[in-house]
Amino acid sequence: MSSVTAVPIRPLKKGAVGKMWIGVAALCLAGAGLAWVGTSSMQMSQTESGLRYRVIQEGEGEPVTSADLVMLHYVGRLENGTEFDSSRTRGQPMVTGTSGIIPGFSEGLQLMRQGGRYRLWIPPEMGYGSSVPPGAPFGPTDTLVFDIEIMEIARGAATASFMGQPGASPHSGGGGMPEGALPEGMLPEGMLPPGAGAPPSGEAPGAGAPPAGAAAPGATAPAGNSQ
Repeated sequence: MSSVTAVPIRPLKKGAVGKMWIGVAALCLAGAGLAWVGTSSMQMSQTESGLRYRVIQEGEGEPVTSADLVMLHYVGRLENGTEFDSSRTRGQPMVTGTSGIIPGFSEGLQLMRQGGRYRLWIPPEMGYGSSVPPGAPFGPTDTLVFDIEIMEIARGAATASFMGQPGASPHSGGGGMPEGALPEGMLPEGMLPPGAGAPPSGEAPGAGAPPAGAAAPGATAPAGNSQ
């Protein structure tokens, strides 16, 4: 192209270059913000105790407390994706308090709200530790991954149950559990909740090892109900 036919380029005004870069930076920040919002359900957090978790759905209301009973669905897997237990496969939610289950599961519940969905990565020291039930599909050094969905929270029902007060049962209507939920600690025959046979929350793993013959969670599920 000759100098005669070339399109003339006007020189930029003073300060125009600076404004242009400010605009580019603003676009980059906006794009980063949108990317963070789009991947917020993929963000992972960690508590001081070492429990890792991901918020898939936040839920509503106040978090679960040690005084509450909770109706929930859960799926337990190894880090390689192998499923070892699932309340969804059984078609029956679990009702539990925050005690009598492995410490990592208990701590995770107390982060959650009604309607919330979390994924927990429970390290061995917050799981079964050396008290792994005989025949379990995981070992004492395995990290356990649980997907949990909180369906209902019965506020104060665990405390009421402990004190023997009326209204402790989820079926009574005082705690807010839907009709048909199993009472605390009750699951279909052969099923054990996360932490059954493990030391209660707050005790060191390895304390109170399960008696010989204790089953792993989901280990005695009827044929075709476990993966």
